[in-house]
Amino acid sequence: MSDMKERALDTLTGAQALLEKKAISAVELTRHFVERIKAIDPELNSVITLCAEEAIAQAEQADARRARGEAGPLTGIPFLHKDLFCTRGIRTSCGSRMLDNFVAPYDATVTEKLAGAGMVMLGKANMDEFAMGSSNETSFYGACRNPWDVTRVPGGSSGGSAAAVAAGLAPVATATDTGGSIRLPAAFCGISGIKPTYGRVSRYGMIAFASSLDQGGPMAHTAEDCAHLLGAMAGFDMRDATSLEDPVPDYTATLDAPLTGLKFGVPKDFFAEGLDEEVAQAIETASAQLEALGAIRVEVTLPHLRASIPTYYVIAPAEASSNLARYDGVRFGYRCSDPQDITDLITRSRSEAFGEEVKRRILTGTFVLSAGYYDAYYGRALAVRKLIAQDFDTAFESVDIIVGPTAPGPAFALDTFAEDPVKMYLTDIFTASANLAGLPAMSIPAGLAAGLPVGLQLIGRRLDEARLLNVAHQFQQTTDWHLKRPELSQ
Repeated sequence: MSDMKERALDTLTGAQALLEKKAISAVELTRHFVERIKAIDPELNSVITLCAEEAIAQAEQADARRARGEAGPLTGIPFLHKDLFCTRGIRTSCGSRMLDNFVAPYDATVTEKLAGAGMVMLGKANMDEFAMGSSNETSFYGACRNPWDVTRVPGGSSGGSAAAVAAGLAPVATATDTGGSIRLPAAFCGISGIKPTYGRVSRYGMIAFASSLDQGGPMAHTAEDCAHLLGAMAGFDMRDATSLEDPVPDYTATLDAPLTGLKFGVPKDFFAEGLDEEVAQAIETASAQLEALGAIRVEVTLPHLRASIPTYYVIAPAEASSNLARYDGVRFGYRCSDPQDITDLITRSRSEAFGEEVKRRILTGTFVLSAGYYDAYYGRALAVRKLIAQDFDTAFESVDIIVGPTAPGPAFALDTFAEDPVKMYLTDIFTASANLAGLPAMSIPAGLAAGLPVGLQLIGRRLDEARLLNVAHQFQQTTDWHLKRPELSQ
């Protein structure tokens, strides 16, 4: 395969064009990525389950649809699925020993939607256990590595999805974001990723971490590719009580709209102590680029930004402790051997199957919900959550979007926070607030720091994903950060 064709294949739109011109078949496209996964992924550990045979069968069906003239825009496009979306007949592990033997008996709504669009699932991507982590080091299947530097983390919890896309193992991937788990890995791996408005993408069949915060979204090299995939993932689902009934627009229709007159806010709160100097400079340069495109910069403030981390790490563990109570060794999942009684069964099954970070958050969540502490911790966190949402409401009275860094610094080395994992929580300082407010947010490549990717974060009003994708696309039309690729050994 020529280098030009291979380069075209690492984006959804590039592969789409080749399929439409019949320059390649869906089967050939799928085999290309399967072989790349086999050759490159042993060094990255970004894929938990490779579904080569199933993928080829789906690709054959996609080629048949194209031959009959029944193909849609995504028919035959391969993707990797974060391993917390249920897939009928295929292991859905959530990166945990608890679900290592769990084969889902049904498909998640997102899985159904992508299959209905004719997409080809290459396999399941690695992730932090039950999506709890910022580095993809808590996975039962081992840490995933950043293709830009394999001694560094890819970010979490959707690190496998991000690393695989960055390394060209799939043109696009699904992901989820509870406190930054799409945007942080996108920033660390130099790709694009969007967390839509809470409720925009169905959570049915998406194994829960924190139900009021979790949201699925796409990862890809470009905003245009994200627009295509998000359009296929989004939509109302009567099986999800939190699903929004608002119609889904064609996110690709407004990508080329000019930015003249758009007002973007740059909160001074983002540029406090702890922000890497090279990251800060990259964000300033990106802001200047938006101004060159006709956008107007406005200074805004988010007074309760610093409270987002303690607020998040009360609410999210509280919800996790409730959601993970179902994993008891009785109904499904891991079961300890030779239990003495029901108490021993539940105690040992949970102790043996959950990793340290999951246990830490279950204990934290149980504590903040306990009698005597509920009002002092959980109740107060809910009150601060409202204040954080009000800060955004106030800011959006004068601006259309908010711009800032995705992470305080570039990807950090593996085991950096092994001795003090609580310090890792601060990597979510710029991302968690959007989840608490339920707002759409995305990260796009915007520079390098110490030779590693820097992410520019865009936060929008509720249900304003189209505007974020438009701004990101226009930025990518005049910059080349999204075109840069890591140097791989293969």
